[in-house]
Amino acid sequence: MSYNNLQMCEFCHQHGEGKTWYLQAKNYAEDLLSDVRRRKLMKRYLRGGRALKASVDKLGRIPGFVRRAIRPTVVRKMKPHHYGQVVPIEELDRIFGFVNSIVRIACLCRRATVGSDQRYCYALSLGPGGGEVAKIIEETDPSYFGGPDIRGMELLSKDEALRAHRGHEREGLCHTVWTFQAPFIGGICNCEESSCLAMTSTVTHKVPLFFKAEFIARTDRDLCNGCAKCVKICPFSALEYDKRNHKAVILNRRCYGCGICRSACERDAILLVSRSEVPSARRLW
Repeated sequence: MSYNNLQMCEFCHQHGEGKTWYLQAKNYAEDLLSDVRRRKLMKRYLRGGRALKASVDKLGRIPGFVRRAIRPTVVRKMKPHHYGQVVPIEELDRIFGFVNSIVRIACLCRRATVGSDQRYCYALSLGPGGGEVAKIIEETDPSYFGGPDIRGMELLSKDEALRAHRGHEREGLCHTVWTFQAPFIGGICNCEESSCLAMTSTVTHKVPLFFKAEFIARTDRDLCNGCAKCVKICPFSALEYDKRNHKAVILNRRCYGCGICRSACERDAILLVSRSEVPSARRLW
């Protein structure tokens, strides 16, 4: 099954029974963490930032034609274990509405790439107080929950989490949900190309480690004033400035449907529509 040949993300077929897979509470269920292999996988990723960085760096050193040749194999191997999907903030609102715990933690990628604790990741659980996910993270490395300025677990309410993610959008960060041995979803990351390993692999090296969103951006040409702020903030270079008409233009093949461009638009000239409604984009994942 090709990862770019479906009218909905293939995880929706496999893990959502034809519905949006990351909106199914069963994919966050605590009982999935009784699987010893899944717990070991989570701990391995949490401890393996430097090894993951080395793998992504290696991708950057090999010729482009080799990356294109190995891309299907890498994607096929990653999907059952640790893979993600872009989600706009409206979908985060829905996710935060049914999970019982949202815990902000340090980002593994930033630890490995910039050497500092930047708290852009959020562990999710149907259990109270962080649930089993929090226990696994703390067993791996308690510092994920605290640093010199934050002591103990940083448990957020839904409203606090949404405010934080709106702030991340203004920084130009893209929201993504992540599996640990699919279909279990353990958290949300906020990604950008220079310090996020998955983003570097996907955008820079063209080896995707996450699906595009179930949505795609659209511009209202009557409202667009051609300020080009959306062009500058897009993390996927999916907008360009039409000098002739003085308007922003969406490049459908590049658009991941993250919605970050909207945070820069002062005229509300950008909206998200279902990817299935756009013939040129509905098979692009």
